[in-house]
Amino acid sequence: MTITVKSNWTGSESTFNLVKKQIAERWGEEEANRYDPKENCQTFKQWLKNGYTVRKGEKALKSFVVVEKKDKETGKVIEKRPKSINLFYEKQVEPSVA
Repeated sequence: MTITVKSNWTGSESTFNLVKKQIAERWGEEEANRYDPKENCQTFKQWLKNGYTVRKGEKALKSFVVVEKKDKETGKVIEKRPKSINLFYEKQVEPSVA
C-alpha cells in the first residue's frame, strides 16, 4: 500500500537518518529508501487527521523535534531543547472506517 499524505515536517538530516534506520531494521532497505517524512511517516494524530488509523499493537518509531522557548517581550529564542516524538510509517496504518 502506498499512501501519500503531506505533512509540515521540518526535521534535520540526523532525525531523517534516525527514522530511516529504524524502518530499515523493521522492513528492510527497500522500504527505508521509500521513506519520505513529508508523505509516509506521521504522528498518530497526523494520521487520524488524514483519515488513517494506526493498527492495534503497532510500535512507534522514535524520533525527536527541537522545541524553542521564546522571550515573551522580544520574541528571541532563549532556549532550545529536544522533545521525543512517536511516528508511524505507512505500513503501520490503514484507512479509517467511518
